[in-house]
Amino acid sequence: MTDANNKPLIGVTGGDSRLPIAWWFIRWALQRCGVRVCHLTPRNPAPPAALDGIVVSGGDDIDPSLYLPDALETAPMDAARDRMEIEILKRVLDGGLPVLGICRGAQLLNVVLGGSLHTDLRRIRQHTSNRRTPLPRKTLLVEPETRLADLMGKPRMRINSLHHQAISELGKGLVVSGRDLDGIVQAVEQPGERFIVGVQWHPEYLPYFSSQRGIFKALCQAAQQRR
Repeated sequence: MTDANNKPLIGVTGGDSRLPIAWWFIRWALQRCGVRVCHLTPRNPAPPAALDGIVVSGGDDIDPSLYLPDALETAPMDAARDRMEIEILKRVLDGGLPVLGICRGAQLLNVVLGGSLHTDLRRIRQHTSNRRTPLPRKTLLVEPETRLADLMGKPRMRINSLHHQAISELGKGLVVSGRDLDGIVQAVEQPGERFIVGVQWHPEYLPYFSSQRGIFKALCQAAQQRR
């Protein structure tokens, strides 16, 4: 019998929501890969043991003052969550842990690495809809010769969209690995052996696509190899 404590421990960050739907979906996706999972929130930020990887999940907008000091507040924000996730990201990036950022998580990864965001995509979209839906209604164009290209297995696929912000200027060390039909960044990664990936869509809501399940599998494999 395998000792459960020998399995990698993946932390999943989030807000203090009464209905943490994204957490439930992400936990299910990760547990299918045979790892332990813990939920980290502003009220409960400490993991039960040393982490082997991290998922920064979706949620409210990131405070624009973190990357645009003169920007106006345009949507609900969670300052406590921003502080917690920034601290965790800095720690795990320095510690060499694999990182997966989802939607807000991809944006925050970019900000922590010195990048910036588009605060409202409605002004720059021409070919894609502003409608937010967990269903795969948007087209992803995958950049060749990237980790994402290996994970997706094809250069074009359908993804979902639950955001109105996106990456503008890239953070240090990141490259674009996917865009939509408007050229808006949909995925970033850090080249090299280490797993640092940010996706603008929500793969946890697309478990019926093997490629989307493969994103979580790749994170878990990276966590296992690090152990």
